[in-house]
Amino acid sequence: MARIVGIGYQDFGDLIKEQCFYIDKTDFIREWWENRDKVTLITRPRRFGKTLTMSMTEYFFSNQYEKRGDLFENLSIWKEKSYHGLQGQYPVIALSFAGVKETSFLNARKKICQIITNLYNKYDFLLRSGYLNEKEREACHKVTADMEDYMASDSLKALSDYLMRYYGKKVIILLDEYDTPMQEAYVHGYWEEMADFIRSLFNAAFKANPYLERAIMTGITRIGKESVFSDLNNLAVVTTTSGMYGDSFGFTEEEVYAALGEYGMPQRMQEVKNWYDGFVFGGHKDIYNPWSILNFLKTGELATYWANTSSNSLVSRLIQEGSPDVKTVMEDLLQGKLFHTMLDEQIVFSQLGQSESAVWSLLLAGGYLRAEHSELNLSNGKREYDLRLTNKEVRFSFMQMIGDWFQKDPHIYNGFIRALLQGDEKAMNQYMNKTALATFSSFDAGKKPSDESEPERFYHGFVLGLMVDLADRYIITSNRESGFGRYDVILEPLNNEDDAIILEFKVHSPDDGGTLRESVDAALRQIEEKQYAYSLEAKGIPPERIRRYGFAFEGKKVLIGS
Repeated sequence: MARIVGIGYQDFGDLIKEQCFYIDKTDFIREWWENRDKVTLITRPRRFGKTLTMSMTEYFFSNQYEKRGDLFENLSIWKEKSYHGLQGQYPVIALSFAGVKETSFLNARKKICQIITNLYNKYDFLLRSGYLNEKEREACHKVTADMEDYMASDSLKALSDYLMRYYGKKVIILLDEYDTPMQEAYVHGYWEEMADFIRSLFNAAFKANPYLERAIMTGITRIGKESVFSDLNNLAVVTTTSGMYGDSFGFTEEEVYAALGEYGMPQRMQEVKNWYDGFVFGGHKDIYNPWSILNFLKTGELATYWANTSSNSLVSRLIQEGSPDVKTVMEDLLQGKLFHTMLDEQIVFSQLGQSESAVWSLLLAGGYLRAEHSELNLSNGKREYDLRLTNKEVRFSFMQMIGDWFQKDPHIYNGFIRALLQGDEKAMNQYMNKTALATFSSFDAGKKPSDESEPERFYHGFVLGLMVDLADRYIITSNRESGFGRYDVILEPLNNEDDAIILEFKVHSPDDGGTLRESVDAALRQIEEKQYAYSLEAKGIPPERIRRYGFAFEGKKVLIGS
């Protein structure tokens, strides 16, 4: 009989006691322990079992769960008899920053301090134990949500000291979702304050802590050393391209196939593979995200489960406000193409708004991209990657995200699409001006008023929107070579009933004289002089079935002509 699929379990003990479906990942305990790294930082995309793994590790090592080997009896770690004696033998400090999603530094700092305060409350028996002197007991009472910085930065180290004295063993620290406060700090504009606060906390807890046995930190991103890890040189960093723990997070293809067999759906393996396969961790390929597989096992329906589990606001913002080059690469990725680039897997959040490499690093860490190949460039010492969208589910999530950019008034945007397909130039002008007015500010970089922003950000984002809405009728490309130049946008029909369409954009400045109409005419002349229709005609599309439009932008005003 198939086990019940319990959705949302993050407590290992509850999951095992309820006898819910579980794929055995307890060998992670052995692998981690035998690697003997002092502090291990593991980055994996969201919903890949990081929290459950941390809970599993806590249940195994924490003396709060001494004599709970029954939880592991039927699992791989219990086959290693030498590990029986380790179960429940260490004081463990387990905490999570997953809930630190505040919009201000003051509230985020207070939230972290409250998490630490709750830990102290959990171990308040230490105050009565006789192992702390009077000043130390007074210090414990000062650990509150409003404690001073010097208290906060030393709080985890001090608690490690107290627990080691009481139990006679150094502590294990497990910090889940360490980078959530940093991502929120970037989004809400208090990065520097949070980086300073976290840096001092981490230095005391993970480097200058003589009471530490070992530690694990998990998160989505590897934050740059200069941000929060500048003082930590004892980290073993495991990113998505690292070899260690490659199959400890996520399900392997063999595990997925066995699960489908358990639930009477082995014949659907190819469907599941087409949708959810594609994650690569180090040398381990064909890794599936657990969230989507569990939901599929429960419902039997293919859907974008993983992609819809949390906000993609940061990813959306980085692409929406990104340069035209970023949007052009997204076009290729959405069409299933590879993107070759040089990047650093360390995320420097302060560079996200300026560095395209930082954007691709974040998407790789977040699971939106997979590295099909990487190698070290011996001439400059940097690593180069071949990147692709991870799978069909991720592609659909990006299409949904891009479609949402134009949903302030979907009637207006959809009206433009209809007018474009019908060749109704008057309606195109009417709807395009309303669309630009509604969405133009979303595509600037936020450093200057939208009226002064280069319209390139808007129209390249607009092209991505066209790709999403017309994917079943057109191949849409932008900024590619054809004839004697690089066209702005070409819509190549997938059937013989639709016309091909060439769009050329011009920015009109009143300071240069002339009119919007003259800029439209200049765009149309460029289409002819540069022979942008060449690539379409070479594919057998008759000239009379190729429509040409010039777009002239002046601030949020647009004029379209043919």
